[in-house]
Amino acid sequence: MSQPLLSISHLTKKFGDNVILNDISFTVEQGEVIVIIGPSGCGKSTLLRCINALEPIQGGEIALGGDVIDRSANNLPALRRRIGMVFQSYELFPHLTVIDNILLAPCKVLRRKREEARAEALTLLKRVGLLEKEHSYPRELSGGQKQRVAIVRALCMHPEILLFDEVTAALDPEMVREVLDVVLDLARQGRTMLIVTHEMQFARAIADRVLFLDGGRIAEQAPPEEFFEHPKTERARQFLNMFEFDAVKSPREAEQPAACGTAEQDRTGD
Repeated sequence: MSQPLLSISHLTKKFGDNVILNDISFTVEQGEVIVIIGPSGCGKSTLLRCINALEPIQGGEIALGGDVIDRSANNLPALRRRIGMVFQSYELFPHLTVIDNILLAPCKVLRRKREEARAEALTLLKRVGLLEKEHSYPRELSGGQKQRVAIVRALCMHPEILLFDEVTAALDPEMVREVLDVVLDLARQGRTMLIVTHEMQFARAIADRVLFLDGGRIAEQAPPEEFFEHPKTERARQFLNMFEFDAVKSPREAEQPAACGTAEQDRTGD
């Protein structure tokens, strides 16, 4: 049996005496899309930050393709380059144009030739409908456009796995759809992704597996049809009752998942 692309074993994360993640274990296979959902403050975003070594952990192990991700390891920069992360707040440099934001890391970190990297960047910008924004600055873009640029920037680093941390949380409702469509297209391409979201309709349309976090633990995990139609725990049923759903769609057949508004407004501490 082949080795999982990502393996998390007995992960523990604390802030002082406050346990945020408690004995988290799961694996991610190549090409798998895992959606992580749960109430605000349950540790979803913290989990992604631990995977990318943006947060130190207090127990357990995280391994990418068999290589342990350790903040003290000499190979940490190389491991981080294999993980793409797209943040809720875009993290674009305001003084750089769209194309320069995208090319900074490939050229400076990967030492790629600028013209080669630029050709790839333009192809990806065209794919997400932003080719004409090549020379625009972030202040000239909408929130949805900024997020699509951030996705292209991550893709140009050729990551083995993509982490999406509430990428629609800061967007107006009309901008949510354009970003979710891009992420769904990445799923169709077979990209390996971990997605933290409050968009339940999107989650059930794109996920191969849903992880439901509650109180810092994985309270339930299942394929989306099983989780959304027949949740096993009372806590999951209570959580899902806060949302309204349309008819369920297959993860890979759903051409255009309807964006579902969140019932939770306070995302602090995720």
